[in-house]
Amino acid sequence: MAIIVDKNSVILVQGITGKQGSFHTSQMLAYGAKVVAGVSPGKQGQTVHGVPVFDTVAQAVEMFPITASIIFIPAPGVKDAAFEAMSAGIKTLVIITEHVPLHDELDIMAYAEKQQVTIIGPNTFGIISPGQTKLGIMPNSIYTPGPVGVVARSGTLSYEIANQLTQNGLGQSTVVGLGGDRVVGLSFTEVLAKFEQDPATKAVVLVGEIGGNAEEEAALYIKEMTKPVVAFLAGSSAPPGKRMGHAGAIIERGKGTFQSKVTALTAAGAKVAALPWEVAELVRQSMGE
Repeated sequence: MAIIVDKNSVILVQGITGKQGSFHTSQMLAYGAKVVAGVSPGKQGQTVHGVPVFDTVAQAVEMFPITASIIFIPAPGVKDAAFEAMSAGIKTLVIITEHVPLHDELDIMAYAEKQQVTIIGPNTFGIISPGQTKLGIMPNSIYTPGPVGVVARSGTLSYEIANQLTQNGLGQSTVVGLGGDRVVGLSFTEVLAKFEQDPATKAVVLVGEIGGNAEEEAALYIKEMTKPVVAFLAGSSAPPGKRMGHAGAIIERGKGTFQSKVTALTAAGAKVAALPWEVAELVRQSMGE
């Protein structure tokens, strides 16, 4: 089992002829993902790593039963690309691009809600269900199938933690990157709810960071969960008012501090690791191993 994407996901790559789109298409194919088509206006008839290229999403959807799309489009074009995919009936959308204009992000999320589309990102590393499929830019080699769900705001931290889990014999059911921008599709709470309902997921790792209140909102849901949650938070030494890498990682008006998040998560029953390499042992303990 997995959440959101699995071995049956049929994938479209928007921006497939670009440098990033082409490279990561090759990596997704190497992982076994069912990448069946790409879109790059004006490039119809070409192929990229054996994948046919179309001018429009509508043309690709006519040819293949596409269920998910991943977007490698420069920020100014992301809104049009996302609307095109959603209008064509695609129900899962992964937006890798960062620095998408804020108003465009708001428009994308509003339309996604209307169309009942799941948006992962913008500014995400993507999503992977180990041993089944991946839509993203994460390294192929560090994941292994298993019972631990991972949901993260940070890509590099999630790689480190997934690698530590794998090295400790703790495989992953699905690893989800929410995205680091101010406005993103899925929330921690929504992903936690999916893991709670997934029979193959026995424990969950939450990788958060300073800024915003997403972790505090997640803590309210964690109180009701039957599955153990282990958290790690980045930004313990970040000064207020300074953005730390992600647009969403900024402490403003005293809210979104490291300590407020630790306090909320601990009170909800989550175990909070002080260092990334402590996560695996806490997961093992929480699963009673």
